[in-house]
Amino acid sequence: MPIRTAIKHAKTHPGLIPQFFFICLGMGGATMYLIRLAKGPHVTWNKTNNPEPWNQLDPTYQYKFVAITQDYKTLKKEGPDF
Repeated sequence: MPIRTAIKHAKTHPGLIPQFFFICLGMGGATMYLIRLAKGPHVTWNKTNNPEPWNQLDPTYQYKFVAITQDYKTLKKEGPDF
């Protein structure tokens, strides 16, 4: 029902077409980013098989989306092995 209404408004007011486009683009981008976050190696969906997946990550794994001043390839592991 809301899609029909949006199409009807877009036909009668063509100036709304860019607004609908950018709203859909933003919602699609936000959805894709949430899917990317949910598929990360530090996320636990099944706690019986792997309750702490972050302990199996390499110490050179880049946790941040963008790291400007940190070089993760030269890091040494500081904590103990579990």
